[in-house]
Amino acid sequence: MSVATLTVPPAEAETRLDRWLRRRYPALTQGALQKMLRTGQIRVDGKRAEANTRLAAGQEVRLPPMPDTPAPKAEPRPIPEAAARELQARVLYRDASVIVLDKPPGLAVQGGPGITKHLDGMLDALAYDGERPRLVHRLDRDTSGVLLLARTVQAAAFLAKAFRGRDVEKTYWAVVVGEPLHHAGSIEMPLTKEGAAGRERVVAAPPGARGPDVVRSTTDYRLLDVAKRRAALLEMKPHTGRTHQLRVHCATALSTPILGDGKYGGTAAHLEGLSGSLHLHARALRVPHPDGGVLEAMAAPPPHMEETMRFLGFDNPAPKPPRRLA
Repeated sequence: MSVATLTVPPAEAETRLDRWLRRRYPALTQGALQKMLRTGQIRVDGKRAEANTRLAAGQEVRLPPMPDTPAPKAEPRPIPEAAARELQARVLYRDASVIVLDKPPGLAVQGGPGITKHLDGMLDALAYDGERPRLVHRLDRDTSGVLLLARTVQAAAFLAKAFRGRDVEKTYWAVVVGEPLHHAGSIEMPLTKEGAAGRERVVAAPPGARGPDVVRSTTDYRLLDVAKRRAALLEMKPHTGRTHQLRVHCATALSTPILGDGKYGGTAAHLEGLSGSLHLHARALRVPHPDGGVLEAMAAPPPHMEETMRFLGFDNPAPKPPRRLA
């Protein structure tokens, strides 16, 4: 088998890349797909792509040799009753079209190599009327906070389009080690990946770098509080959604790594006596509602982050209840 190039037909526009491929290649496993994406074997219009990339009509998808023998279909794993109750208790808001979830740190949103427990495999616990909710965006495994789910196909399509555009406002809190030189500003940084597959890191691209592996990233930030220049609480609003964007922006652009982020901050990302878990939290989300109006939702920081904020004397106001505005 040789390299092939397929063109996306108009009827299949807006389909996620991973689902589009699995319809054509039933033998394609999630692990094999992720490896092909990480190593750049699968490209969309010549560029690297993510599993959740939404395809457009007329785009060309370059593929390596693909499996043609269906793999044995694994039986779905039942969700333990205690895990289902715990997930249901994290629902902050629910209506006919959406569910707002307070995702805990340490829970991956989707599966991958070595990941056996993930939110995508537990969504049947949130199928209140028999229809399984759908993911429309994601948070990193160690990031906590507001995560939005769609309850219908129509809502999923509407929200996926909103997240791709400029209609969604995301607000994060990060406890960082040190104090940024400037207390507010905007970070613009081209990013790329380095390292072997499975051990990749996102880094600032060299000045003038161009190519399909270089992507732009932008984040607005402001200082909310500081503890004797030892640590600070930042509010961050990303305008792009790149992998590990906020972690790289804090460690590289601001020289204040997120507390607990050894991957990007090394030993400088830790403070004696404080939790070594990642202190990055999706605090709030403002998004157009599929049925009209705007949905606003907030979530309290996880226990390890609240404990750190108390220790450092940072203000931690209670989140406002989720609401839909006309």
